[in-house]
Amino acid sequence: MAYYLGIDGGGTKTYALLTDDCGNVLGKGMGGNGNHQIDRALAAQSIREAAEGALNEAGLQIHEVSHTYFGLAGADREVDYRILHPLVQGIGFTQNYSINCDTMISLRAGTNRPYGVALICGTGTNSAGRNPAGEHVQVGGFDYMYGDFGGGGSLNIEVFRSVIRSWDGREQPTLLTPLLLNFLGYNSVSDMFDDYQDHGKHVPVHAAKLLFEAAAEDDAVALEILNRQGVELGKSAAAVIHKLEMEKDTFDVVLAGSLLTRGDRGWIRSKIEQTVATVAPNATIVTLATEPVVGALWSAMDASGHAVSQVVYNKMRAFRDFEHIKQTTR
Repeated sequence: MAYYLGIDGGGTKTYALLTDDCGNVLGKGMGGNGNHQIDRALAAQSIREAAEGALNEAGLQIHEVSHTYFGLAGADREVDYRILHPLVQGIGFTQNYSINCDTMISLRAGTNRPYGVALICGTGTNSAGRNPAGEHVQVGGFDYMYGDFGGGGSLNIEVFRSVIRSWDGREQPTLLTPLLLNFLGYNSVSDMFDDYQDHGKHVPVHAAKLLFEAAAEDDAVALEILNRQGVELGKSAAAVIHKLEMEKDTFDVVLAGSLLTRGDRGWIRSKIEQTVATVAPNATIVTLATEPVVGALWSAMDASGHAVSQVVYNKMRAFRDFEHIKQTTR
C-alpha cells in the first residue's frame, strides 16, 4: 500500500489531504496562511500544522508517505524556491516531495490529464500550464504593475473609479453607483469621495462582486469591465499555449477562482472561449468544481509514477469542499 499527501497553501488557509493509492481518505489537516511572501515564519507554521494534522489522523510518519506535493501560493520564481525548499525540509520533508505554484494544483484538480492550462481569477489573477512533455510555464500572477489585469483586488478599484467617473461626468451613469454607496454606507458620491480622500481609505476587495449584480441588469459599465477581464484572461491563456507549443493539442483549460467559478454568468468566460478557440481549437474550457488540494494529491501520485485510475478520479471528483471531506471508514 502506498500513501500520498497533497498540500494546498494559500494566503489565508492551508489544507492537507492524505490518501492511499486507492483514493481512500486517511487524514486531513488545516493551517493558516501558507504564502511565504506574506509571512515566512507563519507559512512554515501553517504548512507544518496542516501536514502534521493529516499525518496524525492517518497514524503515519513522513517517511511512510510515498510522495508529498506542495501547491503553494507565492511559488512563482526561482528565488521563491530557494526559500521554500529549506522551509519544507525544515518541517521534515527531506525527500520524495515536489513544490509548485498553487495554480498548477488547480489545473490538476480540474482535468483528468496531467497537462493543460489553468486560469485563476480570485483576489488576483494567474495563468500557468504544462504540456504533454512535462514542460511548465507561468504567465502573470505578479499584479497590475507587472502586466496583470483584474481579480477582486483590482476590480474593486474599477468599481470605485467607475462610480467616481460617472459622478464627475467622465463616464455614463451606472448602476454601480447606488450599489457601491449602499455597500460602503454613504448617502452620496461626494461624501464617499471626500471620506476616502481625507482618510486614505482602501476599497474592500469584495466590492468587486457588485460588477456581477450590475451586469445582471445589463449595466453597460459593468459589462465592459467584466468583458475586459475575459479578454485579458484569454490573452494569458493564449500566451501559455504559445509558449508550450500546445496549439494543436487536445487539453482542458481549467477556470478557477471565485470570480470564475461563482460570480460569472458568461460575461468573462465567453471572451476566454473566443480567444482559446482561435489559438487552440481542440482545447475544452472547464470550470473547476473539485477542491484544489485534490489536485495536489493527484500530482503527488503523478510524481511518484502512480497512474491515477478512473475509479479514483470518480471517487475524488466529489470532493468539492474541504471541510466536508470525510475520512474513509476502514
